Amino acid sequence: MASRKIGYLNILEANHGAGTRDIRIHPGKQAEFDLAIRKGVETVIAKATGFKGYKVNKGIETPERYLLMIFWETLESHTVDFRESPAFAEWRAIVGGFFAGQPVVEHFELLAKSG
Repeated sequence: MASRKIGYLNILEANHGAGTRDIRIHPGKQAEFDLAIRKGVETVIAKATGFKGYKVNKGIETPERYLLMIFWETLESHTVDFRESPAFAEWRAIVGGFFAGQPVVEHFELLAKSG
């Protein structure tokens, strides 16, 4: 499968892809998950081929909802290089126990951006 470059949300690296995860966790576990999600990204995902960066937002109105955006060099960096590697199981071992359901994972390309 040929690599297809998709939009990235950083003006300096406009040819890279972003994958978003809409994560719902069990109520009352936010403080623990706050630590776990950072540990999982920074110690596992950050070492993956094609990883370019991440950001995580937590819900204000819905405190057990998180949006994790991971920036990848190519779509395949996520869907093949990471998801089909042992690192994916390692990531899930760190965060999976907090999930109230399966995260919704989608990939996006940049349409427009301010500034």
